[in-house]
Amino acid sequence: MNIRLTIAHLLVILLWGSAFAGIKHGLEGYSPEQLSFLRLLVGSLTLAFYAAITKMKLPEMKDLPVIFLFGFLGFAVYQTALNFGEQTVNAGAASLLVSTSPVFIGLLGRIFFQERVGRMYWTGAAISMGGIFLISTESGGGFELGMGVVFILIASLSESLYFVFQKKYLKKYGPLPFTAYTIWTAAFLMSFFAPGTLTQIASAPLGSTVSAVYLGVFPTVIAYFALAYIMAKSGASEAASSLYLTPAASFLVAWVWLGEIPSFLTIAGGMTTLLGVSLTYLPKRKELPESLLEIKG
Repeated sequence: MNIRLTIAHLLVILLWGSAFAGIKHGLEGYSPEQLSFLRLLVGSLTLAFYAAITKMKLPEMKDLPVIFLFGFLGFAVYQTALNFGEQTVNAGAASLLVSTSPVFIGLLGRIFFQERVGRMYWTGAAISMGGIFLISTESGGGFELGMGVVFILIASLSESLYFVFQKKYLKKYGPLPFTAYTIWTAAFLMSFFAPGTLTQIASAPLGSTVSAVYLGVFPTVIAYFALAYIMAKSGASEAASSLYLTPAASFLVAWVWLGEIPSFLTIAGGMTTLLGVSLTYLPKRKELPESLLEIKG
């Protein structure tokens, strides 16, 4: 592997892995809705600069309603629900719960497109649920789905809906332009919280504001560019290795940045969840290029 590919892999792993700790830090000064809007605003401005340099074409008018829906599901709901969840769930555990999206993707494909799912998928889904309950036990203090876990699972479901129905538009516009369109529309939808957010900037801790800006530029934008580079140079199969290491990076970053030390139960639940996810993902490996564009953190 050459040095540029190595750097691109490290960027994807570290930036997406750091997003969960960044959210936790940002929530110290902002509400979940405010943090989501500020992150999307910063990401939108960064992408607008990129669009101007590359002379990115705008989407067709007829596709705008669908793009707004994708922006709502893939970014507005996903990021806001994840923010609410991380109010009570540790950053590392949140990254593991988000990684359950392939379970939802398989189920949605079965419901809406009659895609076949075999025993491997159902076995993996059952194992993942076991891991979720172990993580929930650590987060909520008992074998129940605490609200933080529920919010993060809603985020994972929203992300999965975004993925399952976006394929036609990814092929039409390309991954980076389509991602930019949906981030712009999500920022517009979340602008309802703009007045409170802009007021809060003055009183929020500087570190929380820096975290929000970091989230908007690096995990939301730069990581996608790095991933696109890997896919263009070496294909989706090699790029997938970065995604499997994201939860591990999330635990490491949360430990260094926030001082979060995972418990034995969280580690056991995480290993169980990732095992189940890997089993549900195997039958869909041919669809890897699109699935790599799922939102992380």
